[in-house]
Amino acid sequence: MQPELNSTPVEVVDNPGRERYEIFTAGDPAEFIGFLAYRVIDAETLELQHTIISEGFSRRGFARTLVTHVLDRAREREIRIVPTCSYVQDYIRRFPQYGDLVAEG
Repeated sequence: MQPELNSTPVEVVDNPGRERYEIFTAGDPAEFIGFLAYRVIDAETLELQHTIISEGFSRRGFARTLVTHVLDRAREREIRIVPTCSYVQDYIRRFPQYGDLVAEG
């Protein structure tokens, strides 16, 4: 089963200075939707800490869209994750095809 993404065009940006992936609407001006905070453990591993979506965008599938983008990027870059975020943990339970990204131990 594939995750159903929000149909609103979005852009997901890595903001390493703030240690988070940010999601924005793709319009002009772009609106900030939320973020997924992370911590770099080592060159091959990220701890995904918490997902925050702005109140005006909540309950519309943007968290799922953001997490899907982040996990797809992790797979492309051969990065492992440590999901301490409860949303990411639940997401991986619902979409087990991402379970191989979870770091061992």
